[in-house]
This record gives sequence, C-alpha cells and structure tokens, in this order.
Amino acid sequence: MPELPEVETVARGLARVWEGRRFARVEARRPDLRRPLPQDLGQRLTGARIERVGRRAKYGLVDTDRGDTLIFHLGMSGRMRLDPTEIETHDHILFTTDEGRVVAFNDARRFGSLDLTETAALDAHPLLAGIGPEPLGPGLTEAHLAEAFADRIAPVKALLLDQRLVAGLGNIYVCEALHISGIHPERPGGKVKRAEIAKLVPAIREVLTQAIEAGGSTLRDYAQVDGELGYFQKQWRVYGREDEGCPACAKPVQRIVQSGRSSFFCKRCQK
Repeated sequence: MPELPEVETVARGLARVWEGRRFARVEARRPDLRRPLPQDLGQRLTGARIERVGRRAKYGLVDTDRGDTLIFHLGMSGRMRLDPTEIETHDHILFTTDEGRVVAFNDARRFGSLDLTETAALDAHPLLAGIGPEPLGPGLTEAHLAEAFADRIAPVKALLLDQRLVAGLGNIYVCEALHISGIHPERPGGKVKRAEIAKLVPAIREVLTQAIEAGGSTLRDYAQVDGELGYFQKQWRVYGREDEGCPACAKPVQRIVQSGRSSFFCKRCQK
C-alpha cells in the first residue's frame, strides 16, 4: 500500500497539472471503489477551479473554489495516470481539465477511495478526524513522542504505525527510521529513552524526505503520475533485506513478524 512519500509524490505531480485549472469534465465510470462514490461527484467538481492539491497522512486532498475538497486514497493498487494514450478497464474515474489534460484514477483491486466534503469541515471528516501530527510538520516533536510513548507496553513500531499518534507513517519507513535511530522494533514504547527519541524524530524526517526526493518506493503497482517508478527501494537500509549485511555493521539483517507485518532490523545496531 502506498505510504506517505508515495502519496506526497502523487499529490505534487497532480499539483503541477491541476492547480489553477478547472475541471471541464469529471466522469465516474462505476458507482463505487472501496466505498460508494458521491452521487453528485461530477456535478460538484465540473467547472470547479482547483485551488490546491496537497496531502494529509496517506490521503490526497484537492481543494476547489466551491468550498469542497476531494479526498482520495490509493488503496492497494490505485494510480493516477496522466494523459493516458488509451482508457483502460480499471480507469474508474476520469478527470479532464479546461486545458485538455486527462487524469485517470486506475485501481485494479478497487481498494482505493474517493470522497468529497466541505473544506471547512475537512478535519472532522471520518477519514481524517483524530489523526496525529504530520511527521514532516512542526507537530512532530521530541516532547510529543515522549508523551505518546510514556508508560506504554506496546512495541515502539506499533506505536509509530498508530495514525492517532503520528500521521502517515507506514511499515517501510518506520523500519528504516528505527534502524537509523538504533531502536529495536519490539522495544516497549515506555522503555524508549528520551535521548533515543531525540534521534528518532530527525530519523523519521530524514527517511521520509529522502523517499520523497526519490519518488517513493515501487513494490508492485505504485507509479508516479507521469508513469515513472519510485526508486527509494534501492536505498533501503534494512527493509526487505533479510540476511543481507547491515549497512552499519555488516551483520545479517533479521526479519520478524509483528501484528502480521514484517519488521526488518539489525540485532547488533538496534537495542
């Protein structure tokens, strides 16, 4: 599933094409994806001017001059295809701008979603309400994580994946950040020292920033808006590198399963 860097990359790609333009036509070619699409989607978006394309957690946001925000989630296999040469079976929603540019929301597995809400009520939307601070914003601080981890027996990795504590972090980038900061993924949150949290916060920002610069990580279906693949997977330190040498000490990277997800770490470097 695309994580924060992938969604950020898609949002930036859409912004270059959409911001300042109007939707000349919005066509829903089926009534639902993971959930039913808004019945008035085309009516509310056609003719609207796109003011801003951004992101909150793992959701893309498109603000219009009509006071509405389109919320999109890429799900397992969702892609935004810019100016497709032909319309495919799984191009479920087509957005055409007044400039004639076409973006197709393609989702073979249909685990993605599209919703439309009033911009003024965005923070209260069920998909976004209660989400924690953005990891690349000022809200993610040493003090915030120290409070979130205090007296918690849950593993630190599970806490970082909790969207109520930090927005948008996913499995890949949490594994990478924990390796950089030297924290074992199974360590209870309450056992993470303040000095370690002081290393963890910049580690999270570092790995996310590098991943965005690399266009995200392509595992299966993810691609950027222009069709280019992300290449941050070539820079992974531990994720997906079981039995390969740790980049810091050369000892084999290990893999365990936590809550059904693979965790990759170095036993020597992470305590």
